[in-house]
Amino acid sequence: MRKSQHFLTRIAILSFLIIISGYLYAQDKQGNIVQYFGKEKVEEINEGEVLHLFKEGLVLKKNGDRFSSNSVLSDPLFARILSDGSSGISEGIEEASENGLKWEKIEVGDKNDFDDRSLRSGYLYLEYNSKSAQTVLFEASGHTMVMINGMPHEGDHYDFGWNLIPLQLKKGKNEFIMSGGRFPKMRARLLKANKSVGFTKRDLTLPDMLVEENESLLGAIRVMNTNKNWFKGGSIVCNINGSELKSPIPAVSPLNVRKIPFSIPVPKDLQSEGKVQAVVSLKDKSGRVLDTDTIQLAVKSKYKHHKNTFISDVDGSVQYYSVAPSLDQDTENQAMFLSVHGASVEAVNQANAYQQKDWGHLVAPTNRRPFGFAWEDWGRLDALEVLSHSEKLLKTDPQHTYLTGHSMGGHGTWYLGATYPDRFAAIAPCAGYPDLLEYRQSFVRRMRDRPEEDFVRFGTTKAEFLKRAAGPTFDNNNEVLLDSMIRRAGNPSRTLKLKRNYLHHGVYVLHGEKDTVVPTFLARDMRERLGKYHADFAYYEYPNGTHWYGNHSVDWKPIFDFFQDRSIKESQDIEKIEFHTASPGVSATSHFVTIVQQEKPFEISSFTFERKKDQAVMGTENAESLAIDLKEMAVANDTILIDDQEVIVSKDDNAVYLKKTEGLWDIVEATYSKEKSPQRNGGFKDAFRHKMVFVYASKGSKEENEWYYNRTLFDAEKFWYRANGNVEIVKDTEFRTSNYVDQNVILYGNKDNNAAWDVLLKNSPIQVSNNQMIIGDKTLTGDQWGSYFIYPRPDSNIASIGVVTATGKKGMKGAYANDYLVNGTTFPDVFVFDHTMMKNGISGVKCSGFFGNNWSVEAGDFIWRD
Repeated sequence: MRKSQHFLTRIAILSFLIIISGYLYAQDKQGNIVQYFGKEKVEEINEGEVLHLFKEGLVLKKNGDRFSSNSVLSDPLFARILSDGSSGISEGIEEASENGLKWEKIEVGDKNDFDDRSLRSGYLYLEYNSKSAQTVLFEASGHTMVMINGMPHEGDHYDFGWNLIPLQLKKGKNEFIMSGGRFPKMRARLLKANKSVGFTKRDLTLPDMLVEENESLLGAIRVMNTNKNWFKGGSIVCNINGSELKSPIPAVSPLNVRKIPFSIPVPKDLQSEGKVQAVVSLKDKSGRVLDTDTIQLAVKSKYKHHKNTFISDVDGSVQYYSVAPSLDQDTENQAMFLSVHGASVEAVNQANAYQQKDWGHLVAPTNRRPFGFAWEDWGRLDALEVLSHSEKLLKTDPQHTYLTGHSMGGHGTWYLGATYPDRFAAIAPCAGYPDLLEYRQSFVRRMRDRPEEDFVRFGTTKAEFLKRAAGPTFDNNNEVLLDSMIRRAGNPSRTLKLKRNYLHHGVYVLHGEKDTVVPTFLARDMRERLGKYHADFAYYEYPNGTHWYGNHSVDWKPIFDFFQDRSIKESQDIEKIEFHTASPGVSATSHFVTIVQQEKPFEISSFTFERKKDQAVMGTENAESLAIDLKEMAVANDTILIDDQEVIVSKDDNAVYLKKTEGLWDIVEATYSKEKSPQRNGGFKDAFRHKMVFVYASKGSKEENEWYYNRTLFDAEKFWYRANGNVEIVKDTEFRTSNYVDQNVILYGNKDNNAAWDVLLKNSPIQVSNNQMIIGDKTLTGDQWGSYFIYPRPDSNIASIGVVTATGKKGMKGAYANDYLVNGTTFPDVFVFDHTMMKNGISGVKCSGFFGNNWSVEAGDFIWRD
């Protein structure tokens, strides 16, 4: 983390941009500043030769969409192109879908980038006339998404310079339509790949080698398959000074770039810190070498700052975290400090901002990427995985675990501290906003009084900004209810609704007195809120402090003094608990009580616990099923008083399960494995974990098969880019349940075109086929319907199926948007829409809602459009 950082306020999360001499820069994994392609940079392209550099195009100067607060996003231009089957774009043409805006000519500047403020919200159209059908790599930066010959692909809106999209050019005209990104610049070119299957070293994930250890390590490198055929049976061989390890490569689907884990040997003669060179070779199933490259790894002492890697249970990818180890070497049961970074900051730089302590280890997870997910969604899962992995590795004391972070990580501290309150003895948010939605609203409030010229840098006008930020307007009350149901799925992220969970631990709030990025009034507001109910918090405003005023913006001695005085109580010593959650699938447990099921899904549920004369006295809200660890609770009495009802329990039982029926609690058997539970509770985004595998349809028409494969590839690209992901893609006819035990499945297609449907969804209450969608007792007919929904995998007690489906061509293309892989978006268990949603937003939504606890429609909570 550098001592001075420049943050630009964004509508949802903080963005980080460094501008030096007109060039755009980003951080690599080691925190180095790296410039990606530009005219004046001397660079080596390892993946191929430049076939074409785009120097002219057309721009549609659209303003302000990035500031929309709608629950359902829309893209009228892409919707129009998908519906028409061709773009019809040329200079001077009015775009009816965008209120008659005209396509205007634009050319690159002397650094080969298209530079226009409107590119933050507008579109860039490029053409390439190919003399023949050929396979190339599309490399571009600065855009959110790109439609290539009618097919969607992930963009590079953070300007990392990593994106390489293999594609088959048509003979003749090929169209590339790029949507606006975070910055007002875009660049694009085509590369002729020098190998049909090979490495790219862009976006490596590597560990540090430690001189004190000799166990093999894990890294990840991307393998490009530019063929229209699958690459199967290959391997990666890693050699360091004669030590060698071979790692099998999972299948890489056609025209795909997949990030592959591989094992790294540690030489026996490793004695001093420095650098080592590793030679990695890519081999086919016969052992023939297809590509060879050299990568560099740092060699460090485990007693100094270093990086560790591990395999994530989310998707089988390799992730890293950084450690500032304790100065007290090799002593077990020390404290753990989990430090979560701000927007754009690498985890390695987060840890480097801290001096080593003499009583605990500091660990910095990645949030999956420097921007990641604002520590929600998959960022939340990353923080939990790193906490679990590092606790076991470092053998820390679970009673002395603490949480802190800066900026977006300050938000992460507020959020994780409220969501998992029994995991931390104290938390310390630094320069943080408590709630993502509240932060956005505070930004809007501040912008109301700004002059018109301040809106130019966002590519909009003040009036347009305020109109879009005001949120949607609805035609009727039914639409209000639909919107409310969709937003309810976001309640687990509404930190302020969980604020009483801070009673579990001490809270230290650190904020700069003159912070304008995360305004100081947000910290003062939390001070006021805490002051009304919390007896153990401290608040300090650093005099004249801005957003970042040096490493002591995070490494602040009074915080660690505050931590040192606090610990998590042993279960038998806990006298009171108050716990709140919006979803047991996100957070279910505090100490020895678990909320297993809710009465009303994704509304706030809670329990209270108090010891009174050796009896447990409990109260609940919106809880239908509970699990209680009687051994940990350690109450001598043989009854529990719950909601003023006495329940007799056996002292010989270690645990008891309670279910409420018609207002009365009864002891039941633990039979929740096939029902909703903390293991799988929905909504739709919850399907993207448990080493999910993407299964695409291949039994439909040529157009359907091509669309569903590319749609699957689009999601895999997005999860790689945003989540450092590694997703396996499987053809439906080759999917076997025995090969993916207890793994989540994302199924693309319907009953008629995906051969895996009947294997996985035969008994689902939602059945989708060509021209028909059945949901419980309702039937929708026509080819215009699409849906996203989640359902339990029938052969597993933990795994789920996420379904991206449609009744035909119109619905299939209406399901183009995949913002479910973006943080801040909300999706219930079931989301049904027609082909107009992409153009018109929520007016195209037909139904949204949640299954019942038995995963039925009848017991669920749904809103249908009249």
